[in-house]
Amino acid sequence: MKPIVDYRVYLVTDRALCLGRDLLDVVAAAVQGGVTLVQLREKHAGGREFVELGRALKDLLDPHRIPLLVNDRVDVAQAIGAAGVHVGQSDIPYADVRRILGPDAIIGLSVDTMEQALAAPDLDQVAGGAGIGPDYLGVGPIFPTATKLDAGEAWGLEKLTALRRQTHQTLVGIGGITVANAAAVMRAGADGVAVVSAIVSAPDPAAAARELLDAVEAARV
Repeated sequence: MKPIVDYRVYLVTDRALCLGRDLLDVVAAAVQGGVTLVQLREKHAGGREFVELGRALKDLLDPHRIPLLVNDRVDVAQAIGAAGVHVGQSDIPYADVRRILGPDAIIGLSVDTMEQALAAPDLDQVAGGAGIGPDYLGVGPIFPTATKLDAGEAWGLEKLTALRRQTHQTLVGIGGITVANAAAVMRAGADGVAVVSAIVSAPDPAAAARELLDAVEAARV
């Protein structure tokens, strides 16, 4: 059965930005603060290291019923029993990922442009004969960001709102999002905000996650 996912505060990990702290300690603190979804992003880890880290992270999250997604690596997601994966435009095509992981997996798709977003299959559409479309679209970067060096042109809030008017798909904003602008992203049409440095590079990840959740909730009232 597909888990119910809360996209409000979506943490994307990056060990290089953890200020020398252990990733598991940072994520544990973020969970205490209210993170609702975690994506394990490891661009340089070998397969064995990736799997071991993923299993440890899943063990940390499972008691809190927080789903773990894996960035790009469908094989790692399968090996550790993750809730699903997040893929980009240059990764394994979405339809193939859905065929591999099945209808109950949570699969997110990055969209860098309006054209990509509108071309993505909706949840109720068949994607290449593989079943339902993506569970959510990762829309970004919303604002300029230094975290992802290959990020394209920033969407901005007006463009996010324009997309919201044209799709009923779940939208998660990412890129340059902080506690200062998270509420604006939600009001522009996002269903949740995804952050990296706003939490993993914060002096107090628990407090940072709590402040983000408060900002998101204030925008939803």
